[in-house]
Amino acid sequence: EVDPSLQALESRQEEILKRLYELKSAVDGLSKMIQTPDADFDVTNIIQTDECSPLTANADLDLMLGKDYGALKDIVINANPSLPPLSLLVLHSLLCERYKMLSAVHTHSSVKSVPENLLKCFGEQAKQQPRQEYQLGFTLIWKDVLKPQMKFSIQTMCPIEGEGNIARFLFSLLGQKYNAVTSTLIDSWVDTAIFQLKEGSSKEKGAVLRSMNAALGKAPWLVGNELTVADIVAWCALQQTGSANAAPANVQKWMKSCENLAPFNSVMKLLK
Repeated sequence: EVDPSLQALESRQEEILKRLYELKSAVDGLSKMIQTPDADFDVTNIIQTDECSPLTANADLDLMLGKDYGALKDIVINANPSLPPLSLLVLHSLLCERYKMLSAVHTHSSVKSVPENLLKCFGEQAKQQPRQEYQLGFTLIWKDVLKPQMKFSIQTMCPIEGEGNIARFLFSLLGQKYNAVTSTLIDSWVDTAIFQLKEGSSKEKGAVLRSMNAALGKAPWLVGNELTVADIVAWCALQQTGSANAAPANVQKWMKSCENLAPFNSVMKLLK
């Protein structure tokens, strides 16, 4: 017969170990902020969303982001509020459908003010669970930078710059695999959307719209029969350049198809 006092001692020990693990997770999170040069944000502007239900067929986050036992994997993105990277907001919504995300929006000290809708681009603040309950951390910092920057490894501080490059990386976390030809076509459309449709001359934009119209006359999406990161980046570029209303018929139909998908809702709210 087990001594009741011994049982009580074991229960107390288990509770202490549980609390120690929670404390370790909290310290891990704080240490990541301290070690990140971009962490001097205004803590009054912290907004976190509720948990998102994970789906099946997730990518191997340990393989993609590196194994870090006992700590939440964090993606930190710096972006200028004067030209918000809309495609990254769509991709955040897609990731929320696949993983249990701990999302937050912060304001860096280099920015004087940020519009309210950008501070709430991930939704209203919700009750936060312990960090170890989440699969992926996604932090957006509104900062005075020339182009979006992403860091996902505190140990190696591997930076990725440019909206198109970050979008490719985030989309890869959804686990889709493509052959070499399809991957090349997707990359080509992403570059075209960023450098010609979004940043090019009116002549270049017109040429891109004609190319898009031709491609969308053969398939429902820019590259085949499924939505890819090329569609996300191109749709967002059209929205930001104000070229949407002047788009030809096939492009208009494609835009409606994008807008009928839930992940685009967060951006559409910003555009109203």
